[in-house]
Amino acid sequence: MTIFARSLSSLTALRPIRRLLVAGGLVAAVSAALLLTAAPAGALVTTVGSTTVGLAPRIGANYVDGAEPKSYANPSGDPVLHGTGVYAIYWDPTDEYWSEWQAAIDTYFHNAAAASGSLSAVFAVDSQYTDKSNVSAAYAQTFKGAYTDTHAYPAPGCVDPEPFVLADQIGLEFGGAPTAVCLTSAQMAVALETFISLHDLPKGLGNVYYLLTPPGVTVCLDGGGSTGHCSDYSDNESYENSFCSYHADVNPGGLATGQADTIVYAVIPWTAGGYGDGDLRAVDQRPAWECQDGGISPAGKDGYEEEKPKEKNAKEKQELKEKDKEETEAAEEAEALEGSHEQEPNQLSPCPNTNGTCDYGLSDLIINQISLEQEDMVTDPLLNAWQDSHHYENSDECRFLFGPVRGGSVTASPETFAGTLYDQILNGGNYYLNDAFNLAAYRLPYPGVPCIHGVNLDPKFTAPSPVNSGEIVGFDGMESDISLDAAFGYSASGAPQPNYATYTWNFGDGTPEVTGYAPGAPLCETPWLSPCAASVFHAYQYGGTYEVTLTVRDVGGNVSSVSQSVAVVGPSRPVPGGGQGSGGSTTGTSTSGTGSSTGAPGAIPAPVAAASIVQQSLRTALRKGLVVSYSVNEQVAGHFEVLLGRATAHRLGISGAAAVGLPAGSPAEIVIAKAILVTTKGGHSAIHILFSKHTAARLAHAHKVSLMLRLIVRNAASSNPATTTVVSSVTLNG
Repeated sequence: MTIFARSLSSLTALRPIRRLLVAGGLVAAVSAALLLTAAPAGALVTTVGSTTVGLAPRIGANYVDGAEPKSYANPSGDPVLHGTGVYAIYWDPTDEYWSEWQAAIDTYFHNAAAASGSLSAVFAVDSQYTDKSNVSAAYAQTFKGAYTDTHAYPAPGCVDPEPFVLADQIGLEFGGAPTAVCLTSAQMAVALETFISLHDLPKGLGNVYYLLTPPGVTVCLDGGGSTGHCSDYSDNESYENSFCSYHADVNPGGLATGQADTIVYAVIPWTAGGYGDGDLRAVDQRPAWECQDGGISPAGKDGYEEEKPKEKNAKEKQELKEKDKEETEAAEEAEALEGSHEQEPNQLSPCPNTNGTCDYGLSDLIINQISLEQEDMVTDPLLNAWQDSHHYENSDECRFLFGPVRGGSVTASPETFAGTLYDQILNGGNYYLNDAFNLAAYRLPYPGVPCIHGVNLDPKFTAPSPVNSGEIVGFDGMESDISLDAAFGYSASGAPQPNYATYTWNFGDGTPEVTGYAPGAPLCETPWLSPCAASVFHAYQYGGTYEVTLTVRDVGGNVSSVSQSVAVVGPSRPVPGGGQGSGGSTTGTSTSGTGSSTGAPGAIPAPVAAASIVQQSLRTALRKGLVVSYSVNEQVAGHFEVLLGRATAHRLGISGAAAVGLPAGSPAEIVIAKAILVTTKGGHSAIHILFSKHTAARLAHAHKVSLMLRLIVRNAASSNPATTTVVSSVTLNG
């Protein structure tokens, strides 16, 4: 994917300046140029000194190696979060966190929780990620509330690379002393632990904490200064080391799975720019698009492109030179609005407000940081779960990608120097939140979209028409739109194993449901090889109207169904005692004995069929599949069943459906494998019938095993198709 990274060639390019409307002043901005690279910037699990965090750096040169989304994995099956209680703590003893910002952020927390379970929300994408429990990372947030902590800050533990200088509130003179609140990540962790203990709040992996600090408070992962790793920056080096937010954990036991006293949390410093009411010098009133959308516009022809002023031709450049000072300033202001800028969908209107400021919308930038950290904490809470080979986390793979947008304007307002786009609607609230990473896109080719803002689960198929009884007709579930169609689960030993969306068909005629995967899944390697069932064939024996239902279960455990009516032309079903019944209930073809066949009087003769298991070693059959040779004399449709004695199955720990329709007095058998057979003409061939991993593993414990093969096929007669059943057996040695 193509992402943008900032050029850090000069301090001017490093620090664009935003002068907001103050006391009748003008609005201007200088935006740095962006350079195209193949390297995203987002959450990176990194260690600074002895501190390890999931970091969300500013857009910069930190990511020259690029991400490796195809390597995104959780090889040890370490924990994801299966639901989160969310606490917001504002550490603000000096009352610098505006009440309007707190209200907007708390409302977001409430709305995100209220929308839990919605497939249209970006957080639903996380449900494809699991751990060794084989339980999905659920979009199940509960907002446990917010609290303002007024305990005094400790003595500074670090040096702010560029402290704010507060103005005199009356005369707007900038002679005040620089702010001196610089806290280390260690101090933040201690403060949070103390706060949780003081208020007897819950710990463990069922809850996450957000610790937010106001403007003027800098957080550093180390001692700070010009080479420090801080939420503030001064020059090129400190910019490259700077960050927007991070998440971490307090895990006293050090267990990879966490324990009851583990604390999962995110630190959200104020990285949304400076005040707009004259509290800061213009040089400190920075824009914050570097921590939100990276200066990328979703309105470009390719979906995402750099926000930059329109290129001037020679005539326009000459006209600009001829303008007077006032006209030149106006032109420069208009050009600045075309450059990189943030999006503030919740900016108040009118703006400026009664206080003469336009800063309410800055809370939208903090909200985006919260959403990023939520994605990463859910999928990598202890910094040991879902990452790629460069230690990039969920949000990193799609950082600075938003959309498609659902409303608002991309154009920057001259009052706020921000647009109003939004791409998420959560419980009626509009938000501009980063897309989430969809690993399924790299597993199967369709839909194949790696960065998405919600989940589609839309089963579809078109009913065949007209349909005659006995005809073989197709049902194509590949029309469906399924975002989460492939993932990884875990075996009983904790090893990753492929997991795919399943398709289940109920044909409405009483025949057994058919369940399987889509083409492209390794478990469905060749046409008609069970368990491939995204597209299926079926034949109705009797006329009538049948309700066909397709049910899809995606890898996140989400389920959806769709039904279509199929009208079948043909004779009605015979009713007991003679006469004809109505179609649409159950078929009544019976079988008995080896090589038996049935058909109504006057019907086309039953097909001639033969099938047997080719002699092979048990080990080969378990590894490559059971080789079966078969022949038929005409076009048929049917299926193979591999049967195992129930007593043997019980001894080996194998389960399966009971085999029905066996000759009277036959020992009890269960079905341990199936394969579909559809031919267009007579002939002979062979197939491989695969066992499930569990069944193969259990059969491997046997030195030899006796299996029964049953082939059931019916001909393609337009009415009253006849059925043939063939049964054979074999003993395979290890």
